[in-house]
Amino acid sequence: HVQLVESGGGSVQTGGSLRLSCVHSGWYETSECVGWFRQAPGKEREGVAVRGVSTYVAVAVRDRFAVSEDKGQNLFNLRLNNLSPDDSAIYYCAASKTACSGHGLVPTERFEYWGQGTQGTV
Repeated sequence: HVQLVESGGGSVQTGGSLRLSCVHSGWYETSECVGWFRQAPGKEREGVAVRGVSTYVAVAVRDRFAVSEDKGQNLFNLRLNNLSPDDSAIYYCAASKTACSGHGLVPTERFEYWGQGTQGTV
């Protein structure tokens, strides 16, 4: 049973930073795809970053957001820097047992496992 739990959200001022973490458990496949998404009120959920064979961060946030991973602790992290009110959203971690290249964002429907989300407010 795969579980994803996000943490690290909170309220920061414009220009501040957040470090989000996603702990995934119940994961046995060696080929997989994990991603970060966000959804602001009244907007569709959008991809922020994905890790497959490679790692990709959306062009719109690439100069401010970065991903990192600790496979030993099953952690997939998202660092958000220089935040603005437009970055306010619920941030979700997602995973799929189907491998992805990591050369571009992956649609939401490709992911079968989702965390509950963590709120980031600027």
